[in-house]
Amino acid sequence: MTLSNLKQLEAIVKPAAHDILVPGFGKLEYTHKADGSIITAADKAMQSHLVTELQKTWPDYAILGEEMTEEEQRAAMTNSAGYWCIDPLDGTNNYATGMPFFAVSIALIVNKQQVLGFIYDPLREEVFTAIKGEGAALNGNLLKCMPNKTEVDSVIAEIDLKRLPKDLSIRLVNEEPFSSQRNIGSSALDWCWLAACRYNVYLHGGQRPWDYAAGNLILHEAGGFSVSLDGDAVFRGEYEDRSVLASKDTVLFDYWKKWLDLTIV
Repeated sequence: MTLSNLKQLEAIVKPAAHDILVPGFGKLEYTHKADGSIITAADKAMQSHLVTELQKTWPDYAILGEEMTEEEQRAAMTNSAGYWCIDPLDGTNNYATGMPFFAVSIALIVNKQQVLGFIYDPLREEVFTAIKGEGAALNGNLLKCMPNKTEVDSVIAEIDLKRLPKDLSIRLVNEEPFSSQRNIGSSALDWCWLAACRYNVYLHGGQRPWDYAAGNLILHEAGGFSVSLDGDAVFRGEYEDRSVLASKDTVLFDYWKKWLDLTIV
């Protein structure tokens, strides 16, 4: 994959996001899926558009989309050439209720490795990209994690308390190993905003492959760090939910691994 491929993706995603997603922001009715999460007509329309365009442009790759059945998703992962892992609308709860935090997320997986990540925030006109081994960018400009400038317990932490083990959530509330805590409700933007140094630490108890495939690559190519709470890599090329501890700074990352008492595999 090359920069020209990223430009092709941008040409596919940006106009569609503005035509399909932006007009319905905060206005569309929604229904609940079997797992309790919500879905709108925009999720389905955006995925349909992406599937059509990706298959037309890169016919060798299969597609694993969030709004597909599990059988279809697992089948895509067996494609020998590789597959696109897409979330047509990450942050659907935000989107449906008018909270301005949602994005389109796309990763290309080949031989169980992330080779390309692309995340687009249409409200802020921000395109986050990464190619494996070639770095990350925001709107074409180099994206680089910077060292933390404050004490390790005086940082902004992006934490989804609901999905963490209950005892860990209670400990976080009681001990507060941070100065301020956030949860914006979009995993794709969580990864990207950490890579852009908009906060310092990221902690999440469980994400699906389309939640972390692109963002995890973008963070790592920007120079950030991540690990699952089982001590292994977040992305392993499997159809699995993964927890996340991530940071933009190695000192802070080590501090939180110790605080969480992680044994690294």
